[in-house]
Amino acid sequence: MSAFNLTPSIPLTFILNGIPGLEAAHIWISIPFSTFYIISLLGNFTVLFVVTKEETLHKPMYLLLCMLAFTDIGMSTCVVPKALCIFWFSFKDISMDGCLTQMFFLYLFNATQSAVLVTMAFDRYVAICDPLRYDTILTNTRITKLGLVGLIRAVLWVLPAPLLLRRLPFCTNRVIPHTYCEYMAVLKISCGDTRVNEIYTLVIILMTIGLDLTLIGLTYGLIIRAVLRISSKKAHQKALNTCTAHICVMLMSYTPFLYAVLTHRFGQGIVAHVHFLLTNLHHSLPPMLNPIIYGVKTKELRDKVGKYICRM
Repeated sequence: MSAFNLTPSIPLTFILNGIPGLEAAHIWISIPFSTFYIISLLGNFTVLFVVTKEETLHKPMYLLLCMLAFTDIGMSTCVVPKALCIFWFSFKDISMDGCLTQMFFLYLFNATQSAVLVTMAFDRYVAICDPLRYDTILTNTRITKLGLVGLIRAVLWVLPAPLLLRRLPFCTNRVIPHTYCEYMAVLKISCGDTRVNEIYTLVIILMTIGLDLTLIGLTYGLIIRAVLRISSKKAHQKALNTCTAHICVMLMSYTPFLYAVLTHRFGQGIVAHVHFLLTNLHHSLPPMLNPIIYGVKTKELRDKVGKYICRM
């Protein structure tokens, strides 16, 4: 009987089922998703274009903004186009190789963005705590090297995940109740022993998000200590204002990710479509808002963007 119940160890295709329970509303759901994606591309490509064109913006902070914009474009592009194909045309099939490729690049951009956020926290620390040495500590070359280290770290830590998943057998149920190849969702439909995959996933989460959040927490602890030593309230406000945009971006980036991790482990009672909607928004809403937040909070960038808009 097992011969009839099992497919080959690597199935040809999976079926991405969209958002379970809301299949009838897929068309309506696609409207905000496509809108977020278009605005995200427009905003992030604008940041990349303006920073590239304006020599006065060739500074470490704006180089970091370009890295953030690049990861935002990559992260949303990994998820949203396929989701829209499901919503609009019911193109639900995805090959095993396509699924693993999507998974690899999605988590690669996630891990790289986390490294960029850590570097941004360090940038804010130097700007507030040691402003006189800012130009010597944080050069464009050093920021580029830190970005490459973050990218290499992401590749080394993320690459084993799809490779470990490929070795698992899959039963006749190839339906993934999601709009993209989310790692835990794919793992749940395997009929093999997934303990190694689960342990590796936990280790990677601790080594990436756990370590990065710890570093960011320590950095902001030093920033707060330095700010409290300043006697002037005006100086307090000015120092903290320089961190506002970074804090907002961090909250939007890490909160949905931690929510997804915790609900996979402990949130069995949460309604499925609510969980899947929120995880999808994690890959479309922050990439749209990040360039807007930095555009509003960074006067120099805002002025340069306004100059190009006025020329049109």
